[in-house]
Amino acid sequence: MKRLIVFLAVLTAFACSSERKAQYHYRKALKNGLKVVQDSDTIRITSVDSFPVIKNDTIVWEKFISSKDTIIQFRNVYVPKTRWQTRIEYKERIKTIQVEGKTKWKTAQAQRVVKYRTNWWIVLIAFLVGFFIKPLINLFKAWK
Repeated sequence: MKRLIVFLAVLTAFACSSERKAQYHYRKALKNGLKVVQDSDTIRITSVDSFPVIKNDTIVWEKFISSKDTIIQFRNVYVPKTRWQTRIEYKERIKTIQVEGKTKWKTAQAQRVVKYRTNWWIVLIAFLVGFFIKPLINLFKAWK
């Protein structure tokens, strides 16, 4: 039993820790094309201060604008795509091209619609005839 406890203690001491696993996976990712780029950007911070100044027995507040530059560093990580991801991306690109082609054809068909023009002369003549026929009908009713 003592040998088993010693064996388990030695086994846990030399087992892969989370740090070793992380280093292993990081090295493996670097071999497969991981790129870590450190970038920096400059940001200008402006601040407005005011302080009192005495002029001609009156207090006047004057503004003082100051600016400071700050450099921010950050890491950009480029993770290469797997073969499966590039394959799906290619399929989606082909589908969108096909859909765009279909929609272009449909809009081209929709633009060929012939618009019918209403002939306003006929509408005007019908209105005038109706306007003059109503008094004539009233005259015929009066004669009967």
